Amino acid sequence: MNSTGYSGQSWPDAAGRWDRFVSFDHYLEVARLAHQGTFDAVFLSDHPALQAVNTARPLHSLDPIVLFTALAARVPDIGFVITASSSYNSPYNLARRLASLDHISGGRVIWNVVSSFNPDIAANFGAAPLPPRAERYRRADEFVDVVKKLWHSWDLHAITDPQRPGDPLWDDFSARPIDHHGEFFDVRGPLNVPLGPQSHPLIAQAGASDAGIDLAGRHADLVYASLLGKQAAREFGDHLRARATAHGRDPGAIRLLPGLVPIVADTAEQARRRHEQLNGHADEAELVTAVAARFGLVAAEIGFDTVLVPELFTFDEDQQGPIGFTRAVRDLVAAEPLTLRQLARRAEGGHRLVVGTPDQVAEQILDWWRAGVVDGYTVQPPVLTDDLRLFVRDVIPLLRAAGAFATDYPESTVRSRFDIPDPVAAHTTATV
Repeated sequence: MNSTGYSGQSWPDAAGRWDRFVSFDHYLEVARLAHQGTFDAVFLSDHPALQAVNTARPLHSLDPIVLFTALAARVPDIGFVITASSSYNSPYNLARRLASLDHISGGRVIWNVVSSFNPDIAANFGAAPLPPRAERYRRADEFVDVVKKLWHSWDLHAITDPQRPGDPLWDDFSARPIDHHGEFFDVRGPLNVPLGPQSHPLIAQAGASDAGIDLAGRHADLVYASLLGKQAAREFGDHLRARATAHGRDPGAIRLLPGLVPIVADTAEQARRRHEQLNGHADEAELVTAVAARFGLVAAEIGFDTVLVPELFTFDEDQQGPIGFTRAVRDLVAAEPLTLRQLARRAEGGHRLVVGTPDQVAEQILDWWRAGVVDGYTVQPPVLTDDLRLFVRDVIPLLRAAGAFATDYPESTVRSRFDIPDPVAAHTTATV
């Protein structure tokens, strides 16, 4: 539910105010529409810096924790995926704020861990430059470890009968210092917020580098990824779960939810035209040329209908910026004989694009799910609220009819909804 929509050109949409990205009523309407469609959660990414491009909608403005706290009081059931940086926060404060909202919302909080790759963010938090990728991920690993220790450090349920006269509300067993001393953090604990209605918030992660996948394998319950082809999705899931196994975790407890950009219209031709218009292009030729340029390629030199080779799409594991989008395209063209013209209709902003009528879009969504390569999707409507309303009205009924989508909210917490095991029993037994 970022800003005015996934499309950079969504802000001047005639159906809504251009400045709705700072309007609480706008986000409230989005959350209520998502609740009407029985989405499991709404997701807000975040970069605490003003973006350099001033011709597209501002992508990140309102603080996710502040916004979702207000929404939690107004919209029932739905979960909240809160993006917060491990590079520019302190573990104790963030653990406390997320645990507080988890209590307030009744167990509906998911923390999306990011390590922050934008140098502009670093400049807003001091004179030190952005650390190298390897250091950022070491810090992220330790940061998440400390936060989880803090979330487990005060368990009111460990007291047998706190209402018995003379008995304490907590003792040295139920409220324990964590005494963490690591490369980046020294934290005593315990946290002053006890375990909540879902034990503690779920953890989401989106890194696509080897370090990011390793971080997800160790800590993540939900994984958001850029996956453009079915085979690549299967291989990514296998790789991710192998990392989880290597870290001693149950690989079946991770939910893979890649990004999905749906463009829905009454006819396939109308959907394609809307795709071009959303990107500010007059026709398909302009769209294909722009897609090529995004990867440093010249469409006129390659040819619109020449089969692409993976070597055209390069990245460096040590680069500062994200590598997931480029890797996803490279993996797609390695698995399928695609031309630039075809590629332009398979990806939007780095995520999987599904274009067509409601039936066509629903079938593309169901294809991967039925094949067992994904557990669900992170749906990214191009324009909010218009495209979300269309998706809820026209596509979700088809997914429900196929038995692939819920009709209500039988589980009160997001942990139960995603069927993620409760870690507290194992943790408490180990402590005893």
